[in-house]
Amino acid sequence: MLAGIAGTVGLGRAGWLAGLVYGAVLLTALGHGLRLAGACRLGPADWVTLTRATLAGGVTALVVDSFSRPTPVAVLVGLTTVALALDWVDGQVARRTGTVSALGARFDMEVDSFLVLVLCLHVADQVGPWVLVIGAMRYAFVAAGWLLPWLNGPLPPRYWRKTVAAVQGIALTVVAAEVLPTALAVAVLVGALALLVESFGRDVRWRWRHRTPAVRIEPARPAAVRSPVPAARRAGWEPAAPVLVGRAEVGGRRP
Repeated sequence: MLAGIAGTVGLGRAGWLAGLVYGAVLLTALGHGLRLAGACRLGPADWVTLTRATLAGGVTALVVDSFSRPTPVAVLVGLTTVALALDWVDGQVARRTGTVSALGARFDMEVDSFLVLVLCLHVADQVGPWVLVIGAMRYAFVAAGWLLPWLNGPLPPRYWRKTVAAVQGIALTVVAAEVLPTALAVAVLVGALALLVESFGRDVRWRWRHRTPAVRIEPARPAAVRSPVPAARRAGWEPAAPVLVGRAEVGGRRP
């Protein structure tokens, strides 16, 4: 991917470095995920997602390279468009081949989130740094889960969540194409942000309502110890001294 970009529109050192670091992190994280899942190979849908991740790596290299040289907008938008289109394909492949897995869903989500973040970095010069909120929203949600454990855990499937995620990528791609006036581009992204806030807010509300209440553990009370002193003595009087009868007195005989 990086060689193809460099051979067509050119790629500077910063772009090469960003792309290579991205590839190394991607392969390391994916290998770690496979080990945790106990899998030895990728499924058919995972290969489609890996293709999307490779395209996202090309977008990353172009965006980082754009900080020091003109951006080939057509190439950037083309790579992003194909990556977004394949987002629908990998889900269809997973369902049709019966290879839906937690690893595949997580891989797909991470690629989507990172691509949106990179696009936000690219359009920030065009519409303002506030757009980074869109890219940081999901990562802020994950960080909040470290402080508030009730935010963690699975969520019920919801088609609207997937729709909102797709809207973010489409809106950012259209703005990145530089075909909209600045005012209209801002309005489009504000609308996308509003949908994102609503979607995350609904998930937070659902987890709050279904959180597990904390169980208060009472400290163990020490068991009552029975006093060795007889009850009669504790009552305030002493019994008469015991009469000792010698063995020789038994039967009326004395020594």
